Amino acid sequence: MTASAVDASSALLDERGLSKLRWRCRRGLLENDLFIERFFDRHASSLTEFQAEGLRVLMDLSDNDLLDLFLRRKEPEGELMRPDVVEVLSLLRVPA
Repeated sequence: MTASAVDASSALLDERGLSKLRWRCRRGLLENDLFIERFFDRHASSLTEFQAEGLRVLMDLSDNDLLDLFLRRKEPEGELMRPDVVEVLSLLRVPA
């Protein structure tokens, strides 16, 4: 990875990007929304582009698959075994 790629991935998400990400993270299952809201309450001001991309990947999952990951019923595997997904999932799983 080049220095510019590292800088881009560690760059903080801007307000517009954060707003779009919050909208993208709205879920149909209340339990998922609770995990996600707690995550944004704790990390919105320090969220990086790298973490945002991991969160976007997680948002492509069904509500039930996402909840299984949040509750540690499942661990990331296959296409989800990416550093950005693993990092953001560990932040999402921190207890209240």
